[in-house]
Amino acid sequence: MIKFLDLHKINNRFRDEFEAAFSKCLEDTHFILGENVAKFEVEFAQYCGTTYCIGTANGLDALTLILKGYIELGKLKKGDKVIVPANTFIATVLSVLHAELQPVFVEPNPHTYNLDGKHLETTINEDTDNTIKAIIMVHLYGQLADLEGINKLVKRHQLLLIEDAAQAHGAFSELGKAGAISNAAAFSFYPSKNLGALGDGGAITTNDKRLQETVKLLRNYGSHKKYKNELIGHNSRLDDLQAAFLRIKLKALEADNTKRRAIAKAYINGINNPKLKLPFYDGSENHVFYAFVVEVEDREDFIGFLNKNEIQWLIHYPIPPHQQKALSQFCHLKLPVTEQIHKRILSLPMSPVMTTAELKTVISILNTY
Repeated sequence: MIKFLDLHKINNRFRDEFEAAFSKCLEDTHFILGENVAKFEVEFAQYCGTTYCIGTANGLDALTLILKGYIELGKLKKGDKVIVPANTFIATVLSVLHAELQPVFVEPNPHTYNLDGKHLETTINEDTDNTIKAIIMVHLYGQLADLEGINKLVKRHQLLLIEDAAQAHGAFSELGKAGAISNAAAFSFYPSKNLGALGDGGAITTNDKRLQETVKLLRNYGSHKKYKNELIGHNSRLDDLQAAFLRIKLKALEADNTKRRAIAKAYINGINNPKLKLPFYDGSENHVFYAFVVEVEDREDFIGFLNKNEIQWLIHYPIPPHQQKALSQFCHLKLPVTEQIHKRILSLPMSPVMTTAELKTVISILNTY
């Protein structure tokens, strides 16, 4: 069986360092907002190219706290509209709803699966009451969204730009790295991510000092000092032990991303099957291939073929947010591009520990489908 993602093999590379970090944390007993969180925040900010990083409990909280932070600062108000991609993980939409804002769904570019300036401009122009105040651009599957086109619109219409960079740790363009190309960005360190913890975790990156100060309050019960609460806050703090593990894995992130790109290029160059639509990739560092996603017309038949040939797979994601029961208030929306993508996509094995032999086997088998 060729595994989709071998987390044991990925993390076993760091076992000795993890065990040493665990022992030190056990001795220090400073388990909440300890020195590992403080050091990781500095190191991850430096990695992304931002002034600030604030650790949170998970990626959803990171997005939600950005939005609530801007509400506290008066840059957003409850009821304002926030553009989100129609095809994204539901967390993007949930963050908007948790902040008591209104999500506005926009269809993606069908080739990149990401937002682009063309589709956004139409939506913004149709906003006759001028209540669209922000855009959340998702770097889906690890590929940066249309930064040039989106930035032009943001400047023209004076909108806040927020990155959902949960899948794009280390993606890079001339405008900067994921996390540093917007007003603020949210990351997830869910175990399967390119930079994954051994549990849950998240972070916010920004150059906005006031937002950083506000979010640090919000993540910790609205408090700077214990038992003195300034805001109605949350309990959303990156665990100190997870921060210790992330500090160790951060050192390997660039090499791991390079390996992912090499695997993606091998797939693209080696797969020669008209039944499979391969992902758009320009060969640059703007993609870190959190997932290698193909489209196929008869997905159920393809899944049966993969199972028969012992190739693990995953679907990111089978049901678009607007068709989820939890978001039934949006079920009336007609989003044909998004709906077709979610019916046809499937993710192939992709990880920095995938062997050359495994890669060649997958390519060879796919060419017989």
